[in-house]
Amino acid sequence: MERKAQMNRGVNDVNTGIRPLAWSAAAIFLLVLTAMPVLNMPAVLLLAVPFTVLFVLLTPVSFALHVAVIFSLASFMLGPAILLVGLFFLIPAAVMGYFYKRRAPASTVMTAGGVSILSLFLLEMLLLSAFLDINMTAELAKVIRGNADRLATQGLLPVGWDDETTEALAAATIQSLPRILILAAFTFAVVTHWLSRRALARAGLDMPAFRKAREWMLPRALVFVYLAVLVLYMIQLSAESPANNSYFGMIIVNLYYLIWFVFACQTIGFFFYLAHQKGWHRIVPLILSVPVLMFQPLSLIGVFDTAFPLRKSIGKS
Repeated sequence: MERKAQMNRGVNDVNTGIRPLAWSAAAIFLLVLTAMPVLNMPAVLLLAVPFTVLFVLLTPVSFALHVAVIFSLASFMLGPAILLVGLFFLIPAAVMGYFYKRRAPASTVMTAGGVSILSLFLLEMLLLSAFLDINMTAELAKVIRGNADRLATQGLLPVGWDDETTEALAAATIQSLPRILILAAFTFAVVTHWLSRRALARAGLDMPAFRKAREWMLPRALVFVYLAVLVLYMIQLSAESPANNSYFGMIIVNLYYLIWFVFACQTIGFFFYLAHQKGWHRIVPLILSVPVLMFQPLSLIGVFDTAFPLRKSIGKS
């Protein structure tokens, strides 16, 4: 209660200052940068930060007014289409800001932000398919084929490259799309949390830090979720309709890669715990983390670490 009171006093102190105005200006600036080539990628990665900070610093009414002004000015400068971009990143920013206000653990804040942005990715693909009859996976395959044909006419493709190679590349790219989306959502959540927490600290608001990697531990019940998702994934693979041709299949595949990524993080945490117990240099678990994110079977270490008391046995030894 005392921390919450201190936080409320901090919010009241900054509500009337110029800090929210500066963050609103930053939000407008980043929205403008999203329309510029080359600069749009870093702008997109940073766009949720000012909205997250504003959500924490301001009351709901003040936050809504700031957002209305930001969107109005951005729409005036770039047209109404920019509102879709702003709204896309406003939602996960508000979600993360909400958990910041509740002083939730950093892992909860990052999970909520990552899941919300991943859900928006999937929802966008579903809406494009339902209302505009645009299948993003089919469009991606079409782009790959078009690029291959253009390179072939220019003689830039490697010797032996044929239509089968192009189709294999398209299939591999589509299959990796869930992992790309999950990694993008994770990167988004990490960057937003890292920058927002530091910005809020400068405003006098101390937000919970992320736990040390060696302390990461998933709830044991998540193992059963892993098994259920794995069964659904195997059923989807054995179905007549490939996963990349159905959005239900895409959701199952995304769930599978999401749960894989979670246990990959648990595996990384296990390596850091092992290094801490054995007195290894910090670079050792960092090196071991690289293959974990590249080879899915290694995530089983995280599954066993969650299901069984591996760390207790290491601690005793």
